[in-house]
Order: sequence, then C-alpha cells, then structure tokens
Amino acid sequence: MRRVIPELVLAVLTLTSGLAAADTLRMECPPSKEGRQFCHYIKQKFEAQTGHTLKFIDLPPASNEKLSLFQQLFAAKDADAIDLFQADTVWIGVLDKHLLDLTDSVSDIRNDFFPTAMQNDVINGRVKAIPAYMDAGALFYRKDLLAKYGEKPPVTWTELTRIATRIQQSERESGHKNFWGMVFQGKAYEGLTCNALEWVESQNGGSIIDAQGNITINNARAAQALDMAAGWIGKIVPPGALGYMEEESRSVFQNGDALFMRNWPYAYTLAEDRSSAIRGKVGVMPLPASDDGTPVSAMGGWHWAISAYTKNPQAAIALLNIVSSAESQKKTLALMGWTPSRTALYDDPDILAQAPYLSDFKNIFLLAKPRPATQTRRQYAQVSKAIYNATYNVLRGDIDGATAVAGLQQRLERIKARGWR
Repeated sequence: MRRVIPELVLAVLTLTSGLAAADTLRMECPPSKEGRQFCHYIKQKFEAQTGHTLKFIDLPPASNEKLSLFQQLFAAKDADAIDLFQADTVWIGVLDKHLLDLTDSVSDIRNDFFPTAMQNDVINGRVKAIPAYMDAGALFYRKDLLAKYGEKPPVTWTELTRIATRIQQSERESGHKNFWGMVFQGKAYEGLTCNALEWVESQNGGSIIDAQGNITINNARAAQALDMAAGWIGKIVPPGALGYMEEESRSVFQNGDALFMRNWPYAYTLAEDRSSAIRGKVGVMPLPASDDGTPVSAMGGWHWAISAYTKNPQAAIALLNIVSSAESQKKTLALMGWTPSRTALYDDPDILAQAPYLSDFKNIFLLAKPRPATQTRRQYAQVSKAIYNATYNVLRGDIDGATAVAGLQQRLERIKARGWR
C-alpha cells in the first residue's frame, strides 16, 4: 500500500496540472449565420493548435451599446467576461488602458496590414490592436452617364462640381426631374465628421487635430473646404441630404437618382445586387482633392483587441494570430464580405477571382486616414460632436466656413483643456 499511494498521488497531480494548463477563452462572435460559420472555423483551428477551449460571447449589435458594455466590464476588471473582441476604429484610444499591449507579440506581422489602419492601433508607441477589416470613404459614380456625356471620373472637387452640374441639368431636361448630381451623409452625426475630414484634409486644410494632438482646424483652406460643400446644397445636392445617413444616400443613388455618391465599400456590393436598378453601371474611385491636394478617405473598419485582464495572454495572442491570418481573412471575405486588412491579399489571384472589385479599393484604403480618435482618447466623442455640429451649421447656411473653423478651434481647445486623456 505504501508503494501504491505515491503513484496515485503522482497520477492525480499530473492530471490536475494538465487540466489547469487548458483554459477556456471567450471571443466575440458575429450573430449572423455566416458569422457563426466563421466562429466554428476559428474554434476548430484554435482548439486543435493550442489544446484550449473556445467559447463565444454575444454582444449588443448597436455600436454605442457595445462600447458602453465594454466600459462597464473593464471598469470591473472582469477577467471572465471576454478575451478577444472587435473594437471600432475610434475606440482604441478610448479603451487604451484596458487593452493588452501587443507590441512585442505582433512585431513580425504588423507590416502586413494597411499602414494607416495599423497606425490607428498604436498609442504612445505601443500596439493595442490589429486591423480586422478595412473600410474607407469612396466616390461612387455612374459609368453609363459619364460615358453618355463624354466625361471622365473627376480627379478634383472643381471637376466634380462642374460635371455634376452639367449632367444634372441635362438629365432633368430629358425628363428625370428628381435627378441630382451628388449625395453624401449630411446629417449631424459621426458620418458627417468623416465627410468633413475628407473635404478639409484633401484641400490642404490639415487633419483638424494632428497626430501630436495639436488642434489645426482654424485656417483658410479648411474654411474654403466647408464653404465648397455648403455651396452644393440645393444646387447639385438635395436639401434633404442634411438628414441623410449612409442608407438614405445609398437609396437615392441606387434608385438611379444621383450621379455621384460618397459612401463606404458596402454600398458597392448592394449596387451590384440583382435587384439593383443600376447594376453593372457603377464605378468606384478615391474621393477627389483640390488642384494642389491629395485624395483622403476617412477610415472606418474594426480591429481585433485583447482584454488587458485576460487570464491567459499567450493563448489570447495565439487566437489573435489565427483570426487575423490571411487564411481567416479570405474566409471572412467569402462568408461576410469583410474587406481584408492585409495589403498583400489585394494582389491575391484567389481573392480577385472571388471579388474583382477589390482591386479598385486598394488605392482607396492606402489613402485612408484615421479620424482624430487615438490622440483624443476618451474625449473623442465630444470632439466628433463639435466637428459635425460646426460642419452642419455651415451646410445649413447658418454660418460661413471662416466663422465655423474659428469657433471649432475654440471649442476643441476647451475640450482639450489640460490635455487629451
């Protein structure tokens, strides 16, 4: 008996130590059927490669509700809530201190992603997330109508205004009375912040707040950019655009009632749907710029991040590597239409055979610029609200561009006060 007991104890200790080494990780899973298929794929790979178990967490579909939930969980430093999740582009600065530092863990792959998307995920030199998929503002146009009138896609805002004015007038004279030259997102919300950033920065008006956190909006070029956009309202852009979000502007364009549209890449696949009135007639390109400017697209998209309170950082990083791999990004494109964040995939024959339109988006994503969220951190919501309200007041004709940028500079300085935090 004396010889058996130590052997039993040794066996039990070996078994329990093995169980302790196997953790259960929790990952956000998209609620759709396709999302579940992707999660099942990740689960199989992760569990086979690591010996750990993966469970999935359902989160609120609304972005603001999801952020609020994360803030509550992280305030409590809840290690059992979630390990890997997706953060909106503008959340990285907000959640900074609650995100695991990935700098050393992703040094071998960080250059594989679109540079500006990766830049968005670096705070004070530390990598806090990895781009999951890309999104950026683009100019959609009617190829058939440009060809009909002998016009080329506009490179500058001046060209866009001229072409839109000419074709709108001709189409209306031909009987298309409700035809407009352009639509965009003009409602006072986050989408208008994106439009404002594109107008201002593409005309050498600065980035509103630069990478160092300096407020730069109060300048003549920024004022001219806002005045330009205000000059479109009621002329080539419907007055109703002051209430448009993404879907309202897409509806007008997809019904065949607009020549140009500023929107996100998702609108392309919908415009090419069998039920679309303009299927086969849509082109996409980078947004215009001034004669001496460079095209700029506001960056959207989502990013993979790990909770700083995870119980098993090594396993969580292994999971991150799986979900952000080239193979997984091909899977998410096929299942959910997520545009890859890995630059090389835009030259991949398999990807281009599956989604040939992506070749048009590579340039757009290379021109994408983050909103000033990383540098303004938890104050970004206030910053964005100040930007879109000032822009909206110009579009509505309440104030001119010069007054707006001067007032916005002062408002942002008050928000900043003792520094971004």
